[in-house]
Amino acid sequence: MNIQQTIFGKTPCDENVHLFTVQNSKGMSIKVSTYGATLASIVCPDKKGEMADITIGFDNLQQYLDPHPFFGVICGRYANRIAKGLFTINGKEYRLAANNGPNTLHGGIRGFDKVIWKGESYLTSNEAGVKLTYISKDMEEGFPGNLTSEVTYALTNNNEIRISYAAQTDTPTVVNLTNHSYFNLSGCKSDVLNHIALVNADNYTEVDNDAIPTGKNPLVEGTVFDFRKAKAIGQDIEKACGYDHNFVLNKSSGSILSFAGSVYDPESGRCMDAYTTEPGMQFYTGNFLDGSLKDRNGNVIKKHFGFCWETQHFPDSPNQKSFPSTILNPGEHYHQLTVYKFGIKN
Repeated sequence: MNIQQTIFGKTPCDENVHLFTVQNSKGMSIKVSTYGATLASIVCPDKKGEMADITIGFDNLQQYLDPHPFFGVICGRYANRIAKGLFTINGKEYRLAANNGPNTLHGGIRGFDKVIWKGESYLTSNEAGVKLTYISKDMEEGFPGNLTSEVTYALTNNNEIRISYAAQTDTPTVVNLTNHSYFNLSGCKSDVLNHIALVNADNYTEVDNDAIPTGKNPLVEGTVFDFRKAKAIGQDIEKACGYDHNFVLNKSSGSILSFAGSVYDPESGRCMDAYTTEPGMQFYTGNFLDGSLKDRNGNVIKKHFGFCWETQHFPDSPNQKSFPSTILNPGEHYHQLTVYKFGIKN
């Protein structure tokens, strides 16, 4: 295992942004930036042993500072949408910054993806990683409470990326953190429509035209959202008008960490299994990628060039009493773990 730390660049306020490169004994590597706690790179082999980056991202800080669709960042304080930018805790209403029409998306105008986290590397015999810490002040983007958040990216010698999250608050608040990596197991050589995906979910969260939950979690059976048997991402994508939906994961009895799904790229042979402690996973297929950006290799980032598996609580949970709660009180500990395991199928 090996870790290197370099200066990725400076912000307009002359703040240093650090980049950590972590490599395991099998040659797989990840890069982590302190700006947005970003998972900026995942390099792993294909069936021929050729290494390539399987995430959409950039090789310079300026492109991350410029507007982009959350490539590899941590979303918070509340990932996904909150309807009309409003929620109530203990009878008190809180109004958030609206950045998605009338709604709040991924924490607001300046969410956790646009701040500098404090990074610290560590190394053990079987894994190496980076722990990032950020203190979000009371009423930042409208959220109550001083919230201390930690995100740890760990790369193991089993070609696993383990992302653990922790948070504490001094005032009742809502918390929902996730990583927003765009995966492309081809090595970003083509779109992901031929990737074969399986999602371990019998239900999905129904949404209205503004992508806000209706409060219903219908069965996937007989719908375009049925990924219980592996199928190509592109098979029903037009009927679905692109996927951008929360899947209600089937949780293993007696197990906190449960299987969420798997993806396989027949061309490269790369595969990825996902496990999580979270009740949901937002499956997004890059529907709004429009070709206006280029990635680290100069590829034009077109529609469906990547997919996201954002393990999290459900969208708009603060306003949906039937959904698992996202309220965090003083003295409580927010914690979740997501594991992405990479391999080869011949």
